[in-house]
Amino acid sequence: QVQLVESGGGLVQPGEALRLSCTATSGSVLSINAMGWYRQAPGKQRELVASTSRGTTNYADSVKGRFTISRDSFKNTVYLQMSSLEPEDTAVYYCNVRVWGVRGDQNEYWGQGTQVTVSS
Repeated sequence: QVQLVESGGGLVQPGEALRLSCTATSGSVLSINAMGWYRQAPGKQRELVASTSRGTTNYADSVKGRFTISRDSFKNTVYLQMSSLEPEDTAVYYCNVRVWGVRGDQNEYWGQGTQVTVSS
């Protein structure tokens, strides 16, 4: 019903930057409550990187000051600008969207994931 398409991952060296994009599409009008980015590194659990909801943003302590989340409401797109990337940022990054469903409740959707690799 709702599909998320991610792009922007890749291989970069430490200190470089990447910008991830995620666009939500649906056959009906979307009422988005929150959008965010999660990541999962090898051998680790999936963790919240950044999220935005009703003008409020949240960041993991490990990325504060380096990552910026933003949203284009007209395109139902969320971005993650990542600067000063470190090897510890290497992970699969997943887009997450929470929307109001047809019955007035919230539903959660995930993107396919995009690989970010930071290595010298």
